[in-house]
Amino acid sequence: MNYIVVGIIIAVIWLCVLRAFPNNKSSLSLPPGPPPKPLIRNLLDLPLDNSPEWLYWFKHKDLYGPISSLGTFGRTMIILNDYRLAHELLDKKSAINSSRPPSIFVRMCGWGGLITAAEYSSHLRDTRRVVQQQIGSNQAIFQYNDVQYSEVARFLLRMLNDPGHFVKHIRKEAGAIILKIVYGYTIEPHSGDPLVNLADETLDELSKVVSQGSWLVEALPILQYVPSWLPGGRFTRYAQTHRKHVTEFSDHPYAFTKWKMTRGHSEPSFVSNHLSEEHIKPNTEEEHVLKWAAASMYVGGSETTVSTLTTFILVMALYPQVQRKAQEEIDRVVGTSRLPDFDDRQSLPYIDALIKEALRWHPIAPMGVPHSAIKDSVCEGYLIPKGATLLTNIWAFTHDPELYHEPMEFKPERFLSTKDHAPEQDPRLIVFGFGRRACPGRTLADSNIYLTIAQTLAVYDITKPIRDGKEVDPQPLFGNGVVSHPAPFDVSIKPRSAGHEELIRALEKRYPWEESHADELRQAVAEL
Repeated sequence: MNYIVVGIIIAVIWLCVLRAFPNNKSSLSLPPGPPPKPLIRNLLDLPLDNSPEWLYWFKHKDLYGPISSLGTFGRTMIILNDYRLAHELLDKKSAINSSRPPSIFVRMCGWGGLITAAEYSSHLRDTRRVVQQQIGSNQAIFQYNDVQYSEVARFLLRMLNDPGHFVKHIRKEAGAIILKIVYGYTIEPHSGDPLVNLADETLDELSKVVSQGSWLVEALPILQYVPSWLPGGRFTRYAQTHRKHVTEFSDHPYAFTKWKMTRGHSEPSFVSNHLSEEHIKPNTEEEHVLKWAAASMYVGGSETTVSTLTTFILVMALYPQVQRKAQEEIDRVVGTSRLPDFDDRQSLPYIDALIKEALRWHPIAPMGVPHSAIKDSVCEGYLIPKGATLLTNIWAFTHDPELYHEPMEFKPERFLSTKDHAPEQDPRLIVFGFGRRACPGRTLADSNIYLTIAQTLAVYDITKPIRDGKEVDPQPLFGNGVVSHPAPFDVSIKPRSAGHEELIRALEKRYPWEESHADELRQAVAEL
């Protein structure tokens, strides 16, 4: 065993030496950045785990300008702190900057087929095409309106019965909608659901897996061959365990839909429609594409809405004047005898502006998802080398005073047109990604966010909690990760009046609780 360890150490040191001095023949220089150190280059200049990455990289803008760079062994990282440059590189030059950085650890953990993580390839194009056909336009998602109406109604009922666990209810609503749309699966209405629990646990781990700079194997690929039983093999053991969870995440709900179809009891869904129309055979590339298209829809459809809706609850307590304006508009346009629906959206400009502001104020993914260049290019006179990782500081874009006046304030009015004021940049063109890697599920996410926000404001008041007779201000703190969620906070959520409470309770008759498919899921999994 000692010879194996010594051999690995020698190989690692030699690889470090080779990668510390890349052979760059271009006469152009890289964007400015912190000076590299011998051997380790800028390894110590990566953000710490407890530091919000978007704030850490935002400091580069003052230090080095809107575009900067640093290197970790053989990998160059380009930091973009200016929306104009991101648009130039990722939208206009999308053909050469739409891949993902090759991630050894992502593949080790089994996430290689996920749309968000996949490198640019025919598999990615096929998977995105399948998703785009189902949820890529307003016309496409119209067929899912009833699913959204019923699950938002159940969210409002859960809030009435247990307002203190609003984040749990948001997660349940988001999971219920996407699982119904994708797999035809109905969740447990009042208790923990096995599929929702599996997905939540797996997606929590996904954020750790894709975090830039967290895994040494990305800088030293030879470490992927370290056996799990050797000292230093912790990440290998982690990858093996996580890969099992990822396989369950992609295979179990898919198996449920197929199991229901063989018994003639399946409901129309993304997966069942494709299996019926395309006659996909088991264990083929076509089935692999469909499985990962479905899994990718769950990842994108659940996490993004949970982040934005939780942020919405937070800002309603912090900015009561915004809540009052929104409720006044709903009362004036819709009245108080019914809930706002999709047909009302065009008549609710302030609600629409509020949604844009929630997306801008704290973006779903503050640092976006890294892109990778497949060819050399030039930006602002600097070299963007082939293989470079491009990090987009979306938080910096949405808080740029050149784009948004008083960017730290929550002001929906910035998106309203007046005689003296043109609407500011629509943040939906920024927060959902760029070019060929823009989120394919953004239309469905926007639809779900609108309906939940409009109906919640119609019937509930969200205020600061009272402790010892005094209001307590929730703290706007946010966690790290690709998708950033608000840190736990307390608010008070109550019906606006007795009449509004009656309106909420009436939803149970219109949308009665459904029996879940949890038992059938277990049977389907048992037969795998």
